[in-house]
Amino acid sequence: MARGGKRQGMAEGRAERKGQKAPRKRFYRTRAHSNPLSDMYFPVPSCPKEDAPETPKVEFADVGCGFGGLLIRLAPLFPDRLMVGMEIRDKVAEYVQERIANLRREHEGQYQNISCIRTNSQKFLVHYFCKGQLQKLFFLFPDPHFKAQNHRRRIISLSLLAEFATCWPPGAACTPSQTSLGAG
Repeated sequence: MARGGKRQGMAEGRAERKGQKAPRKRFYRTRAHSNPLSDMYFPVPSCPKEDAPETPKVEFADVGCGFGGLLIRLAPLFPDRLMVGMEIRDKVAEYVQERIANLRREHEGQYQNISCIRTNSQKFLVHYFCKGQLQKLFFLFPDPHFKAQNHRRRIISLSLLAEFATCWPPGAACTPSQTSLGAG
């Protein structure tokens, strides 16, 4: 990409996507943060049963999934569990969706248990899951807003944890550290 610079690189990225090659992060640049308090439009089911009443239920959710690394690593470890990544940034969610589609093409019959949706988990997480539906809820980098003036934008707060807890089964524990996933 010596001559032509950024425009040529973006054109190559679009050509790659049309040619069904693996997506590359550099063509999906976006801001590091997105304001979860803004009034962005997201198509959201009014209740979890409306989304897909007779389908198998998602058991693992990765809130703020970023570029989908955790989902892609967990998919082969738990092939019988459905997992969803939830990301607020549109280009990042698009990248993860294309990455999953590419993995499904490359590895036929695999990676059918993961998906990614663009949504605001702070506002709409409970619209996607029934009471007690989730076995695991992941927040890998929960505090990107470290300044005091941005505390209201944090995904981990007492009020939001109480809301998220409705998606966990009775007796579920919230642990602040890395724990065993119980693969096998």
